Amino acid sequence: MTEITSEIDLGAVGVWRHSRTRPELAVEVERLGYGTLWLGNVTDPDLAVVEELLDATERLVVATGIVNIWSNPAERVARAYRRIAERHADRFLLGVGAGHPEATKEFVRPYQALNDYLDVLDKEGVPVARRALAALGPRVLRLAAERTAAAHPYLVTPEHTRQARGILGAGPLLAPEQKVVLETDRTRARAVGDATLGMYLGLRNYVSNLRRLGFDDTDFADGGSDRLFDALILHGDPARLAEGLRAHLDAGADHVTLQLLHSDDTDPLPAYRELAAALGLRTR
Repeated sequence: MTEITSEIDLGAVGVWRHSRTRPELAVEVERLGYGTLWLGNVTDPDLAVVEELLDATERLVVATGIVNIWSNPAERVARAYRRIAERHADRFLLGVGAGHPEATKEFVRPYQALNDYLDVLDKEGVPVARRALAALGPRVLRLAAERTAAAHPYLVTPEHTRQARGILGAGPLLAPEQKVVLETDRTRARAVGDATLGMYLGLRNYVSNLRRLGFDDTDFADGGSDRLFDALILHGDPARLAEGLRAHLDAGADHVTLQLLHSDDTDPLPAYRELAAALGLRTR
């Protein structure tokens, strides 16, 4: 198999946000030295938010994590990619994925559906070296290595990252997501993170992946055990969070993207600033 490498420099650390992210936040993320802004659950196949954020910044890479293949027609996404790439080709990574069977009535034969979607992207001229695939299990990780430049695992541990690197080989880019709560007290951290964790424990693809990593029914009961919470949602002071993020890089990731969990009425920028300093990012 010919190894595919990314033509886009994501930097070592990125920020994962929902797709309603404001341009002014993207500007600050760039200034703080984060390499990439990942946008989750992009529902507009015309990718207007991607273009808006790229237009507002100068060096920041914007990646979709992910564009759902069931709700975003590949031809339309490809047209949007070409439009954006005319001005921002080196700063846009198109990440696609199959999502969750619980959320998609069309969820049938997802592996074949991913292949078919990638076939259309090929036909429509979306470069293999500028796209990524959401991947958890071995089969889709291998597909990411064969047909894209990057794998983007979500809700994983450094041990999953180590295993994923072994499956991918040396060439493809590995960019896991890691949730963090800037809080040293576990009880208060759980107050922030429990709703998020509980939501994912209702999705069988994530639970299946966690079983492969050694977790069991006792970890999934009652909103998740402390062991599971500690493994999936880093919490502590900035130094501890930085250490946990670097654990993915030490395990074989090329890039790790942090998802900051916080209450809805909390401004995330102070936490991004503290984490950037703890990670030694170069502020611009």
